[in-house]
This record gives sequence, structure tokens and C-alpha cells, in this order.
Amino acid sequence: MFQYERVADGVYFFQSENYAQVTAGLVTGPKWAVLIDTLALPAETLALRDFVETHIQLPVRYIINTHYHADHSWGNVFFPGATVVAHALCRELMVSRGLPALEEAQRTSAAYRQVSLVLPHFTIGGGEMSLRVGKKTLRLIPMPGHSPDGIGVFVESDRILFAGDAIMPVPYFVDGHFEVLQETLKQVSKMRLENIIPGHGEIILRGEIKEVLKEDLEYLHCLRKEVRQAHRRKYSADYLDKVDITACGKSHILLGGLAAELHRRNLRALYRQLYGEAPLSFPREDAPFA
Repeated sequence: MFQYERVADGVYFFQSENYAQVTAGLVTGPKWAVLIDTLALPAETLALRDFVETHIQLPVRYIINTHYHADHSWGNVFFPGATVVAHALCRELMVSRGLPALEEAQRTSAAYRQVSLVLPHFTIGGGEMSLRVGKKTLRLIPMPGHSPDGIGVFVESDRILFAGDAIMPVPYFVDGHFEVLQETLKQVSKMRLENIIPGHGEIILRGEIKEVLKEDLEYLHCLRKEVRQAHRRKYSADYLDKVDITACGKSHILLGGLAAELHRRNLRALYRQLYGEAPLSFPREDAPFA
């Protein structure tokens, strides 16, 4: 149901086998543990809870939600004794967007009928905060761009960054902002890191970090270039439809084949962010032989 790996002493990485390679993390101390995000599906998060109880044998005292999206926060409910920590915007967005999304999911899937939203009990604003877990210090760092409430969790002693969805195999900003995500990636590139745990995908090792971040920034640069080209054309959406993800340096097979759709949404979102309107398609009623 999920894969796991011990990344450092007392630091664990979990990755879903069922949904978009979504990840979660665990940092343990002598008496309790901190969970960083939950997994996407209720059954996965319940299995994760069983793993912690059986193999780690420590209670989860805190859950840190890196952002409000369902695949990272809806599992809070399965750790009833834990205090949830997140950005202040995460709490607001869980109420305004997460609750309607959960209600819709419960209408269409019985799996989510056992889920209720557990809002953050403690929130941070625009600055950083630290949380001590045994001898480890976790720094909670604002990392917006994928979404406005994004935070990362930096394990200082091990130089490990749990980046949430600020870092993904394909940078994705439809619910955030293109330029803000660029700045976040540049911020991460200046950190001395041993590992990055992205919100989706595989662990990024020290020797890979520089190249991965360079590729991500080049991808965003390519998007901007192509959207500007599209804006010069009358039917800009038709131009964007022809911009293949591979032309911007990313593989369409990433994230179990979801990458191409994320790329398509990125292009349209960036067009709206730059020009304040949706790209225009050739009208079907005017098409030849219609």
C-alpha cells in the first residue's frame, strides 16, 4: 500500500503506491513522533498509523500539514491525539475549499465517509518556527507557490527538507502562483541539503539536488516563453495544446502518467496569471464542415 525508507536515524519517508506517489514523513524522538503530512487515501493513512504503532511504537504527538490539499491533510482524523500544526492560511483554505471538496468526495466515494476535517490547532504566519523532537530541531519554513499556504519542514541535524508540493517531479502552481514558486525553488537551491523529500515522487539525494532544481527552473522558464508565444496568436489555447511537456524538459510518464495533464493545466494557469484571462480556442461553430 505504501513504500517506506529510513532516511536518517529517526527520520522516515513514506510513499503511496496508489495515488500519484504522494509522500509523508516521520521524525521520532525518545517518547513521541512528528508526522509530516498524511497519505491520500484513508486506507493508506490507516496502514501508516498501524506501521507507526507496530514498528515505531511511539505515539504521534504532532502532525505538520505542509499545505491544505486533501492528499496531504485529510488523514489528520486518524490520529485523534495529535496536535496539528500548519500555516494560518492552511486553516482558512481547509474551511473554504477543503470542506466543500470533502463533502463532494463523500457523495461519490464511500471510502471518504469515515473522514472529517481536522483543522490545525496551532498555526504560524509569515515567519518561521521551530519544534524540538528529542535531539532534533525541525524548522518550519514558508514555501509558497504550489499553494499560498505551503511550508517546508527542515530537519536541521540531518539537513533533510520535507518540501511538500513546493517540489514535485513536475512543478505545479495552478492553485498558487508561478513567480512565487520560482522564488521558493531559488530559496531551496541556496540551502545546504543532504536530501529533499518532495510532496510527490522519489527522494532527491544530495548529488541530484542541484540538477533537479535547475531542471525545475528551466521548466518554468520554458512555460513562460511558450505562454508569451501563445499570447501573440489569436487562438492561444490551440497553440498551448501543442506544447508537449517533453519540449520543456520533463517526461510525460512522471507521476504515473499524470505529468502531461499537470503540464496542460500549468500552461493555462500561467496564461491567466500573466494576462488576466483564459486562452482562446478556435470556435467549433466556425470550423470548416461543422
